[in-house]
Amino acid sequence: MVASKPFLKRGISFQVEPSKTGFATTDECHPVYVVPAGIVEGNIRIKELRDAIPPHCFQPTLAKSFLYLGRDLLYSVLMTCFFFFTIPKIVQTHPLLYYPLMALYSFSQGIVWTGLWINAHECGHSAFSKYSVVNDTIGWTLHSFLLTPYFSWKSTHRRHHIYANHVERDHNYVPPMRDQYAAKIGLKPGQLDELTEDAPAVLFVRILIQQLIGWNWYILANITCPPTAVAKPTKSAWRNSHFDPWGSLFRESERLAILLSDVGCFMTIAGLYILKQYLGSWSQIFWFYVVPWTWTNHWIVMITYLHHTHPSIPKFAPEEWTFILGATATMDREFGLIGTHFFHRISSDHVTHHLFSKIPHYYARDATNAIAPLLGKQYKRGSFGWAELKLAFSKCQWVEEDNHKDEKYFGADAGKDVVEKGPSGEEKKVKKALWYKAGPSPAPEYRQRLDEADNKNVLSAIA
Repeated sequence: MVASKPFLKRGISFQVEPSKTGFATTDECHPVYVVPAGIVEGNIRIKELRDAIPPHCFQPTLAKSFLYLGRDLLYSVLMTCFFFFTIPKIVQTHPLLYYPLMALYSFSQGIVWTGLWINAHECGHSAFSKYSVVNDTIGWTLHSFLLTPYFSWKSTHRRHHIYANHVERDHNYVPPMRDQYAAKIGLKPGQLDELTEDAPAVLFVRILIQQLIGWNWYILANITCPPTAVAKPTKSAWRNSHFDPWGSLFRESERLAILLSDVGCFMTIAGLYILKQYLGSWSQIFWFYVVPWTWTNHWIVMITYLHHTHPSIPKFAPEEWTFILGATATMDREFGLIGTHFFHRISSDHVTHHLFSKIPHYYARDATNAIAPLLGKQYKRGSFGWAELKLAFSKCQWVEEDNHKDEKYFGADAGKDVVEKGPSGEEKKVKKALWYKAGPSPAPEYRQRLDEADNKNVLSAIA
């Protein structure tokens, strides 16, 4: 196949996989066929990693996939019965238990629905089955129920996997550089070294905002994504929405799939309105759907944020980035029974998922055990919880070069030029990275990040 050139000038439309429709994606090629592949510690390439993984890991089976999906649906049905039948009986004799029981239901159902969301995520990667119709039918149904526009998300999430940790092309949690961060907080770039971190109360509020509405705002306005990563850059918040078939995020060939995503979410909203008419109370809808849905969104944001945000995890500029460097610059996070059983190992085996996204979750640990020794010190594993959120928020606000961290990460190759083979020929890559720096949290984002011209105008006004 002939691949499009992966790195383009600012403002030029995104050209990788230009004719995608959003459907029939089981035959999507591995990202190394469209972007530079690269090497990691010990000159390990994608081929060596793939060869180390047992062959069965690349073979999803309908029986196993439906078994896990059926288990999650059963959990959800049981929680629904608990809400409609058990809680009312208990509250009749113990009215003071109403709110504790509603909170218990909402939290538990939110965990179960996160598992359903992850099943749809598997469908989006063609890891659920080898059949596009099966994947898209199940993925669209589950994501629509959870108000996630399935095909829209699948499109931008594919680009996140192709360009993971690329500061100009990634779509998720892309940190600002020094000048961009200074513009966001109203300071000159040279003043950043004098900054202190947020006070504990401010830090708590900022984390709370992200966890409550971060996912919704990402879907609505594509926040945390740089303008260089979208097909048609625009300053309009709505035109960067996952719901806009004519917006900046999508190719014309994807328009039908995006419209179908919108229809699915609209059907869920209509279904909730009909359910409200039957139940006669918005309060019932709030506790039955809105609160568990908010918990689900919280878990999605926390999982994704902690995978890609830690002081020891680098980001890369275009002249430094390769697929394998970006894919391995993530952290597996252990979350006990919730992570392994309910969240289908999405938190604990994420490095494997970024390297080979078509491996189903039930084989992810086998693959991780096979490749972790090959990745050496570039494989990162950590924990999952409130302390990790606080660390990420306080120590990971912006990025710049750091020679000392490069030496620890790349060893003797730090700063050296290495010739890498990519789909468009050989390209010279520099063994260095961008590293997180601490600072106070900027004001919450409400639209996609400003471009360089806007940042310069802000800095000029400050000066």
